[in-house]
Amino acid sequence: MPTAAVQLNPKVDAQIAAAPAFAQPILQHLREQVHAAVPGVTEEIKWGRPFFLLDGQILCSSAAFSRHCSFGFWSAKMAELLAADGIDGTGGAGSVGKIVSVADLPSKKALATYLKAAAKMLREGTAGPGATGDRTSRTVKAPLPMPADFAVALKKSKAAQASFDAFPPSARREYIDWITSAKREETRDRHVAEAVAKIAENLRHNEKYRAK
Repeated sequence: MPTAAVQLNPKVDAQIAAAPAFAQPILQHLREQVHAAVPGVTEEIKWGRPFFLLDGQILCSSAAFSRHCSFGFWSAKMAELLAADGIDGTGGAGSVGKIVSVADLPSKKALATYLKAAAKMLREGTAGPGATGDRTSRTVKAPLPMPADFAVALKKSKAAQASFDAFPPSARREYIDWITSAKREETRDRHVAEAVAKIAENLRHNEKYRAK
């Protein structure tokens, strides 16, 4: 059977080229590993970062921040498989934790195994609630309008803007809801400042409540 041609998206090329110098080899390595392990995947930019799709369903994604990169599987079930191998992906930094060099990633063999397992779940329809195919079974909230003062504050921090753009819609909504719920102007100003500081560190609003 002939091998599926690698489908590269020029937008992903541009994304990698624009990433910090330390991040470029990491993102390129991940990209090559995904295509090698799962022939036929396609690439798209979603929420400001590269996503890899298999048969129209999200397989995984990568992202670069000011001081680290992240790599995440879309299927929630992959976290269980990784945890069984001692890989802790909790803490808002993707499925394998914060990545500051290629050496922080699982070996090529291990990563290929995980990618093939994730692809198998997608093809068999067993990927779980994190998979695109299960979105119809969940209620998706409409996005909240972006507050002007929050938008201005984010633009002043490249790290915060990049992280916020890479957050899933639910995480962005949490911050916006927190800011707009402030009753007093000084409280709102404080919420905006605290939000930008946390986001610059790639932390979600309710990070302290997430599993450790």
